[in-house]
Amino acid sequence: MAQLFAAFGVDWRLLVINIINFSLLLLALWYFLYEPLTTMLAARRQKMADGVRDADKARHHLKRIEESRAELLAQAGKDADEVVAKARVSAGEKQQQIVAQGEAAAAALLQEAEARAAEMKHAAIVESKQEVAKLIVLGMERASLQSK
Repeated sequence: MAQLFAAFGVDWRLLVINIINFSLLLLALWYFLYEPLTTMLAARRQKMADGVRDADKARHHLKRIEESRAELLAQAGKDADEVVAKARVSAGEKQQQIVAQGEAAAAALLQEAEARAAEMKHAAIVESKQEVAKLIVLGMERASLQSK
């Protein structure tokens, strides 16, 4: 084998030293460069996976919030419709009460006016009777004065 190396001009001692140097260099590069790089890449891969997972969670949470928001808005709309309906019913009832009170007040005023008119008529009749009685008495006095 030594003759084979000599035929090609290779010194086996230099070859062994180069193999040892290359092995030491490979070991140093693997320990100082490859391990930290793979550790850093694994950490970045984990961060990216965590980021994707967090984004999915946030997207899911946002979807739930939007659904609850839509439900709340729908419920608020229903509640508002109920309040408006109750307000309309209440306004109708209040309107009927006001109309009834107005009609009652008008009827009371009408009865009061009729009562006053009846009193005034009665007073006018009584006054007319008194006037007629006075005129009759005066007419009789004149007639009795003229007959004398």
